[in-house]
Amino acid sequence: MTPQGRTPRTPRKATPSRGGYPRDPAARPGKKSAAKDPRRFADTPKRANGPQDTGADVHDPDGVRLQKLIAQSGLASRRASEDLIAAGRVQVDGQTVTELGVRVDPKRQVVHVDGVRLQLDDNLVYLALNKPPGVISTMAPTDPDGKNRPTLADYVTNREERLFHVGRLDTDTEGLIILTNDGTLANKLAHPSSEVPKTYLVEVAGPVARDVGRRLREGVQLDDGLAKVDSFKLVDSRPGKALLEIVLHSGRNRVIRRMMAEVGYPVLQLARIQIGPVRMGDLRSGRTRALHGAELSSLFDAAGL
Repeated sequence: MTPQGRTPRTPRKATPSRGGYPRDPAARPGKKSAAKDPRRFADTPKRANGPQDTGADVHDPDGVRLQKLIAQSGLASRRASEDLIAAGRVQVDGQTVTELGVRVDPKRQVVHVDGVRLQLDDNLVYLALNKPPGVISTMAPTDPDGKNRPTLADYVTNREERLFHVGRLDTDTEGLIILTNDGTLANKLAHPSSEVPKTYLVEVAGPVARDVGRRLREGVQLDDGLAKVDSFKLVDSRPGKALLEIVLHSGRNRVIRRMMAEVGYPVLQLARIQIGPVRMGDLRSGRTRALHGAELSSLFDAAGL
């Protein structure tokens, strides 16, 4: 019964802020799936009961909550990151973690999700550079030979970090070089034991004999030992010229030029287009781009980190 002089209230409708939408983020209007790649995490189970995230600051002296770090890496949303931890798919320093309250030091500890290492330290830099021909593969600010030729340092003058170049290219060779201040990754990729494949486009005078690929795969004797390619493919053939794709993991000096000369096809032009999982793509000559996300994680995996 309504008291005299008062107007009956209209019942309040449910709103999104009062529980009107389902809990699943993917089911909310205008919201994207919690994970960046829904196919990758389609089998993620529902979140188990556990500590709630309080959103520790990145500069917290006791570390950062693990689910926040995973989300910051770009692999998944915070909610999906909690599901991954609860499912036992996250390792910290090689140990599986299933509790949401764990804190991690991103500068000292290593985190893997489904066996893929995440990049956590914001102070580390990973760049892809398309080196133009005529540039010396050194981070020295000036030509050490005094010939006034440009160096790799000329293309990162806006960076304050001390960067290393991963893999050398001779002065006449153009293409992909990775620049980083991550000494561990640089050493791993440069060491012969890593066997990270590198892909090159090679222009020679054509036509190319059919047995050249077999000879290169079986090995060519050079003055510093036998050299082999991992794969060989004829990409294009025009009157007087042929374009080849060669993959190898050797880091020996000018090895492709020496191998091709040995089989009778001196190199006219040479460009490296891929290092492990990192592709140069449409990166213009003399430009750089940052490596991140799945590409960077795959590079860590290729290096065995």
